[in-house]
Amino acid sequence: MKAVVYRSARHLEVEHRDPEPPGPGQLRIAVAYTGICGTDLHVYHGDMDARVGASAVIGHEMSGRVAEVGAGVTGHAVGQPVTVLPTRFCGRCVACRRGNPHICHAMNFLGVDSPGAMQSSWTVPAELVVPLPDGLPLDEAALVEPVAVAVHDVRRGRVTDADQVVVVGGGPVGVLIATVARQRGARVLLVEPDPFRRAVATGIGIDAVDPGETDVAALVDARTEGAGADVAFEVSGSAAGVGTAVDVLTTRGRLVMVAIHPQPRPVNLHRVFWRELELLGARLYQRDDMVEAVRLVASGAIPARQLISRVVPADAAASAFTALEGGGVMKVLLDWQEGDR
Repeated sequence: MKAVVYRSARHLEVEHRDPEPPGPGQLRIAVAYTGICGTDLHVYHGDMDARVGASAVIGHEMSGRVAEVGAGVTGHAVGQPVTVLPTRFCGRCVACRRGNPHICHAMNFLGVDSPGAMQSSWTVPAELVVPLPDGLPLDEAALVEPVAVAVHDVRRGRVTDADQVVVVGGGPVGVLIATVARQRGARVLLVEPDPFRRAVATGIGIDAVDPGETDVAALVDARTEGAGADVAFEVSGSAAGVGTAVDVLTTRGRLVMVAIHPQPRPVNLHRVFWRELELLGARLYQRDDMVEAVRLVASGAIPARQLISRVVPADAAASAFTALEGGGVMKVLLDWQEGDR
């Protein structure tokens, strides 16, 4: 089998390894596609070396088929199309005890804290495996995990069909949040300075504007008769994005923080006080979010095909990371279907 191994900052290698046979309660998956996300880029840049050791296999967005079933596993068969919920929780911490295992204090995130999906053969606990419909193309299915992020974020924001929603940041997760919110019946405005990303968004019917050319708060006021947006999602990771997300909100509006901000940001707390705004964090997702994501992708409600910019052989993983850094792409997938398993 092949595996993409993180050696050090900006240094990846493709290794040949022996497949790991499944133990009791495990499945071995023949990986078809692995997506590259912002977390993987953080790893690639060396920003997560405290969690990701040398010779680590990263990645967690994936699709594939069951290749081998371990002892005691029921409900799965060889050849079944699947994806993986890449979060293992302890069950003992305060978050787990209070019914929030997706923010477990001792979270084992597969692809960061333990071996991930950038390998042609991946052995995982059976309870983390999520079945896929037979008719769903596996390249599209590789987007289920980021769609689950968006599903959780939209649920966290309590979006309804009566809401005006503003999404600040038009990368893959921002576009998916906008799409899921629109599926809920909300009116959605996406704010994104990059012309390529705006073009992808408008190409799937999302209203997108350039904050460098548009007074976003004034536009939202005009569209809401001065009321403002009901929900804003901050997905840009920038100080300017935080300011925009706060400025557009209506009385008792909800601000959902999705992006990972590497440093503290100034926030207009007077506006938070004056309008009684809510600030909500949104970190990961739960199994129900993953199941809903499968449904949305399989039904065509998520235009997955239009969000896949490039599919490259796994041997070209380093060039795929470079392409993501350079922009002009939305989602890049690694194809594992050639070669040994």
